[in-house]
Amino acid sequence: MAEVLAIIVTYNGMRWVERCLGSVRAAGLDAVVIDNGSTDGTAEYIAEHFPEMQLVQPGSNLGFGAANNIGFRKFLDGKYDFAYLLNQDAWLNEDTLEKLLAAAAPEYAILSPIQTDAEGKPDKRFARKCGKALASTAESIADVRFVMAAHWLVSRKAIETVGGFSPAFKQYGEDDNWIHRARYFGYKVGVVPAAKAVHDRAERSVSKEAKMKLKCVATVVKVSNPCNCLAFRYIAEPFELLCMAVKNASCYPLKFIPTLLGRYGELTRLRAESKRRGAFLR
Repeated sequence: MAEVLAIIVTYNGMRWVERCLGSVRAAGLDAVVIDNGSTDGTAEYIAEHFPEMQLVQPGSNLGFGAANNIGFRKFLDGKYDFAYLLNQDAWLNEDTLEKLLAAAAPEYAILSPIQTDAEGKPDKRFARKCGKALASTAESIADVRFVMAAHWLVSRKAIETVGGFSPAFKQYGEDDNWIHRARYFGYKVGVVPAAKAVHDRAERSVSKEAKMKLKCVATVVKVSNPCNCLAFRYIAEPFELLCMAVKNASCYPLKFIPTLLGRYGELTRLRAESKRRGAFLR
């Protein structure tokens, strides 16, 4: 039986922590939980009710990627075969892990189950990004271009090769970038249609400004993608931000242009680093 370490980043997650960590316990997994400075009692609850799980408290909010990198390092220090990245607002079904492990293949860096809402319906963003998997008749794995990091089964070889999340991203864009880097190293990303698990975010609404911020992060993702032509992205992304501002009648993308230009040096350095084995985990 493959050895799996669950890696969970928490931040004010009391609403979900019992179901999330309870599902990890029920699956019999070792787990490391990195709490990003919760103020709602999340860390204290975990320490009391899930004492068998390793709780790491950096003392501040490191961001999603940096916190997960702590988990990746602990994974590499152990004798685990796979890491399971699990959002705090997500949980495993009884047979999720069994079905993912049964489908695992060395060419896949990431395998995800079908991600549903708490009522069992396909998560809306998952359906938008991975609709191909929902319609798939594949018995084992449906190839996808992207899948959210709420449920990622990641192989040891892939982590050793691709490395950790890039510090170019504090929140959002980390998963896109890691997948791009996995593809740079020749890996595939897949969804196992037979496996299902919950990502409970159906009630959340997103403001227009928040949507614009996400769209702006997408330009950083494109500059950081080692598979892209960097010189072309330097020229294309400011123009894309300008078009985005006009299309969405928003000033936010215009304000983001000097921010993006000012980060070109940093992003170029991190992009080069991301091409090295084990990047960002040394």
